[in-house]
Amino acid sequence: MDKEQLNFCTIETAVRRKLSLLRRRIDNLKQVMNKRILSIDIVRGLVMVIMALDHVRGLMHSHAMTNSPTDLNTTTPALFFSRWITHLCAPAFVFLAGVSVYLAAKRKTVGENRNFLLKRGLWLIVLEFTIVNFMLWFDVQFRVLLMQVIAAIGAGFIILSLLLKVSPRVLGIIAVVIIFTHNLLQFVPLSENQFAGTLQNIFFARGLQVFSKEFMMVFTYPVIQWTAIMLLGYSFGRLFEKDASTRNKILLRVGLGALALFVVFRLLNVYGDPAPWSSQKNGLYTFLSFMNVTKYPPSLIFILLFLGISITLLSFAEKLPKAVQKVLSVYGSVPMFYYLLHLMLIRMAVFIMVFVQGFHWKDLQFGPFQLGRPVSGSGMGLVGVLLAWLAVVVILYPLCKWYNQYRRNHPEKEWLRYL
Repeated sequence: MDKEQLNFCTIETAVRRKLSLLRRRIDNLKQVMNKRILSIDIVRGLVMVIMALDHVRGLMHSHAMTNSPTDLNTTTPALFFSRWITHLCAPAFVFLAGVSVYLAAKRKTVGENRNFLLKRGLWLIVLEFTIVNFMLWFDVQFRVLLMQVIAAIGAGFIILSLLLKVSPRVLGIIAVVIIFTHNLLQFVPLSENQFAGTLQNIFFARGLQVFSKEFMMVFTYPVIQWTAIMLLGYSFGRLFEKDASTRNKILLRVGLGALALFVVFRLLNVYGDPAPWSSQKNGLYTFLSFMNVTKYPPSLIFILLFLGISITLLSFAEKLPKAVQKVLSVYGSVPMFYYLLHLMLIRMAVFIMVFVQGFHWKDLQFGPFQLGRPVSGSGMGLVGVLLAWLAVVVILYPLCKWYNQYRRNHPEKEWLRYL
């Protein structure tokens, strides 16, 4: 073989390698555009299962109306962690919502995506302040409106719809800046002017606004911090265009890096959370203090911890046993259907519980900040809560599986995209 033929073979080999790499990238992109990413549904399904625990405990535990499970003066380690683990839900769900928007945006034009996100965002806000609030208080007068994660996601969708022409990299940088600096806002005093104070509550500060004797609003999920988490998820969407092996290696490094930063900031105990940890009566409770980070609104340290866990879970979700993957992905593929249905089931379980415990309809308390239970004497211990939680999750599985299949079989029904 002469020198010219050798050069030709070298060039041909290089071209073939480039073409092979390009084909793999095209195949990955087609997979992203035409198929759900399994790890997303698995992790979303996991946090939704955990979310049901939070709501069962919050509505059915014997001390749900009196003691906070994260109050170290009154809690037990088991009760503390039954609440602490559920902190994973909102940041993971909002982050994955951003990832899903990025992946879905590949299928349509900017205009189509903007239109859908606007409608979806408005729908979620309306849903939060109607059906979801009603299922919380059973108050037909709607004297208290509670702004929670559904409305925060809706607001995030609306904001993201206006930013679709901004590159994901830039949005990611903006998100990181907000996440690392927003705790400075805790030093901004709330305005005494109700209009200004309401805006502060909507965008960055938890609070209560009383507008009249018959109407008030409680803001627990300020828009700025949660939208930053969504924007970060949107910027991470690019990773899911890569092959699974490469993606998972990057996700693992990022997740562990976030957890390392959590440890550093928490040990410094200077910035990143308005509630510093402190030494307690023993080592276990000191550890609980260290892990007891602020969710309302989510502090920098809270976000580092729970997004770190979420991103790490994404890196090995597809290595879980196939049976576990199958079950969790069923829940994770129909998040809104699951969310609404699990609230209804838990509400029914509350009625069953109080009637079994000997109470009557006249004993139940409805209205603002009431759980539809007697003021005292009702509720279950933690073991009972865990059993009720498992029952709710098991009942939901066939229903979610049916709905997921129904939605796949009826792509022509556009309204199903909103449920």
